[in-house]
Amino acid sequence: METNKWLVFGILAIGVFMATLDGSIVNISLPAIANYFHVPLNGAVEWVTIAYLVTTASMLLTAGRLADMVGQKPVWLLGLVIFTFGSAICGAAPSLLFLVIARGFQGIGGALMMAISPAMLTSAFPPFERGRALGLNAINVALGVSVGPTVGGLITTSLSWRWIFYVNVPVGIIGLLATWFLLKERHAQRQGRFDPLGALTLGLGLAGITLALSFGQELGWFSPFVLVSLLGGLAALIALYFIEQRVAYPVIDFSLLRRRVFLSANISLILCFMSLFAVSFLMPFYLEQLHGFPTEVAGLLLTPLPITLACVAPLSGSLADRIGSRWLAATGLAISCLGLILLGQLNAHSSIWDIIWRLVVTGMGQAIFQSPNSSALMGDAPREQQGSASGFLATGRTMGQSISVALAGAVFTSLGGADAGLQLVMLRAHGALSLARAGALEQTFSHAFQSAFLVCALIAAIGVGTSLVRGKEERRRHQAGMAELSH
Repeated sequence: METNKWLVFGILAIGVFMATLDGSIVNISLPAIANYFHVPLNGAVEWVTIAYLVTTASMLLTAGRLADMVGQKPVWLLGLVIFTFGSAICGAAPSLLFLVIARGFQGIGGALMMAISPAMLTSAFPPFERGRALGLNAINVALGVSVGPTVGGLITTSLSWRWIFYVNVPVGIIGLLATWFLLKERHAQRQGRFDPLGALTLGLGLAGITLALSFGQELGWFSPFVLVSLLGGLAALIALYFIEQRVAYPVIDFSLLRRRVFLSANISLILCFMSLFAVSFLMPFYLEQLHGFPTEVAGLLLTPLPITLACVAPLSGSLADRIGSRWLAATGLAISCLGLILLGQLNAHSSIWDIIWRLVVTGMGQAIFQSPNSSALMGDAPREQQGSASGFLATGRTMGQSISVALAGAVFTSLGGADAGLQLVMLRAHGALSLARAGALEQTFSHAFQSAFLVCALIAAIGVGTSLVRGKEERRRHQAGMAELSH
């Protein structure tokens, strides 16, 4: 990137915040959407979220490869165009089916933006500032996640659910104009041809697995839909391996996975999100069902984690530029492991302060891990493979989140936590909850809740080990970067 690094950061902030906000703003409006189209809340309306998630997950690696072939700016521009236009047609949807299809289309734009934004930051900033830039970018992500439910609730209440999509349009247009006129990219002759069969097979494989993980808990892991999706997705990924052996320019650059630091950082990233995304999934059940907090209060009580992430991530990123990522990433996941164990100790009598400080500890661990690990991952990839590396990063995050929800939900439900929570809500609503019955249900819920978090803590502990095997390459890159600047 030839543009001033902070200008690149500002332009990327628009797209990253918009895409992240869209992921959290829609869920709060699903009841209003279901009511508008006269469908059950737990039925077809779920596809408003699922369509976006599945499309995004299936496109990330392909988007990264495309950026390596045609350049980062064209892919970013295309992503902004599709996302902005997709937002407009989502807002104007005349039917639920139209809305679901439009969300899938919007997800293509989201994938193009999310897949290459780390690569664009890595290209714009020198090696010794890469961690700092990725840490500052974490603020945009944290803000999008934390303000989404509040903004979505306000927009839906004061205007209508359609405006949660329309709000993206003017912001997207600003991003488009800024990218077109201000963002410059050095044009280089790039070798390679696009692999359509590989891209299609990869998309089908990731889409099938994501669908299975999304619906496994609700429909049952042995239901025909889930089994067909999972087995079909796995079969497609197996076929992809053999397809990619026969083409000169594969859609997945497997050579990146032979790099020690890159592979270690990727595995650690997946384990991080497998363990920590369960917090966002399980805590609302704890706050609303076991504690009995209203939805808006529960949403407010969840904000300490993203706020901590936004405050600490830039500091850990800057520190990684000086000392490398190895020990920071391992320390971060170790603190997160402790935070997950502490969260699992919460019960119906825990105070608000007990909830907040445990979320802060967990968020601090995630922040200490995330920026250094992303910096290591992107820094170990050659310049001509930055798009592919960025696609791996985004795909690892998405798949880790999906597996986390499926795994934590399976443990929590199988031990009776989901059923106990529903009974507590229903009996409270009808004033029929005796002390003895409440105690039994709370104990069942707490046991399931704790078990789910202990499983997640174990995954985080494994991530500590995978973070430690990456070596000390970051220190060398920092010194090289400083020497380059001095010349």
